Amino acid sequence: MTAWTHLALGCGIVVAALVIRTGLGEIRRPGTARQQWRFLTNTTAVVAGVASAAALGMAVAVSGLGPGHAAWALLGGILTAFIVDRLMAES
Repeated sequence: MTAWTHLALGCGIVVAALVIRTGLGEIRRPGTARQQWRFLTNTTAVVAGVASAAALGMAVAVSGLGPGHAAWALLGGILTAFIVDRLMAES
């Protein structure tokens, strides 16, 4: 395996862990999955996530890193959207 394959595999493991966490939470308390994934319908959060992913993707492209790092940039954008949605819900 190449280095970028290892990076993409690591990102896939993180995503799988988040999905499993959502599933277990849904089993314990029905309706929690909808709460955890509602950030996908929040326009402001999605725009912030896309901007973050684009900035991280550009940094990856400029630095000349492999495509495995691009998967981490995408994951960073998704997590940014999640955090922005949570911060907006608190205020």
